[in-house]
Amino acid sequence: MKLFAPTETRPFAEAVADHLGQTLSPLQERTFDDGEQKIGVKHPVRDQDAYVLQSLYDEPGQSVNDKLVRLLFLIHTLKDSGARRVTAMIPYLAYARQDRATNPRDPVTHRYVAQMLEAAGTDAVVTLDVHNLAAYQNAFRCPAWNLDTRRIFVDHLCRSLGSDPIAVASPDVGGVKRAQLFRDILMAATGQPTGFAFMEKRRTDGILSGSMVVGDVTGATVLIVDDMVASGGTMARASDAFLAQGARRILCVATHGLFVGQAAQVVGQGSIDRWMVTDTIPLFRLPADLIDTRLDVLSVAPLFARAIRCLHTGGSLTEVLEGPA
Repeated sequence: MKLFAPTETRPFAEAVADHLGQTLSPLQERTFDDGEQKIGVKHPVRDQDAYVLQSLYDEPGQSVNDKLVRLLFLIHTLKDSGARRVTAMIPYLAYARQDRATNPRDPVTHRYVAQMLEAAGTDAVVTLDVHNLAAYQNAFRCPAWNLDTRRIFVDHLCRSLGSDPIAVASPDVGGVKRAQLFRDILMAATGQPTGFAFMEKRRTDGILSGSMVVGDVTGATVLIVDDMVASGGTMARASDAFLAQGARRILCVATHGLFVGQAAQVVGQGSIDRWMVTDTIPLFRLPADLIDTRLDVLSVAPLFARAIRCLHTGGSLTEVLEGPA
């Protein structure tokens, strides 16, 4: 087994490697003055299983596209160097929201990214809580697995929820199935009846509207569940709507914390008591004091380590796909 990660993903990848009792294999990395990238391997990889970790998010000095190109180049280099099998481990998969054409001649960029990964020689892909699971599964022709954070969040919540009434909610109709699955695991873990609700949401030319709430949240601690937080606007609108319907307090549960735009203001304004995210994306856009006081950041490195160990030993991914027990 060989583990690889470009510089920008090394902190997360090192945590994964520690759980596996491994070290990351060294890379040759260079950005030339004209912006071109070079990324290669230093040690032989012939007939080895290679796992490449790269989370595709934007940050200062490294755009999403920079990281995608570096991932593609590294996978291709590993295949050219004789690696037996290359698996792309992508905690946050960029472009996953562009999974269908909503207007004539719209691009389906999610599928294009899948095609580029396959063209580079990727043998399998592992992601975490993709935006649209059906679109993800249909975009790839190579094996593509999606890990799940529900049990990680539920285990964390069980230590703090207490005996207050609970309701799980989706901030829009599109996330209803995700929230229902989360509710099922939460009820099994707590043994408590758990309510359910969702909110109407419409987006026209980038402007959000709609405020109708379906479900009873009166007096409940409401867990708003989604795959990601971008600007936080959807979560804030849902929170205001649920509070207006009598919710006692609001907790946000989202795997990927992008926190772009005015997210710092949204997080700091207080209508949501606590924000829970994972470490797929470093929280460099938020002030440190806000992170300390308003966020819980859960690590998914152990989950990725379990998936790698399972794939490498030929084990079943069924339990891993549902998160740690």
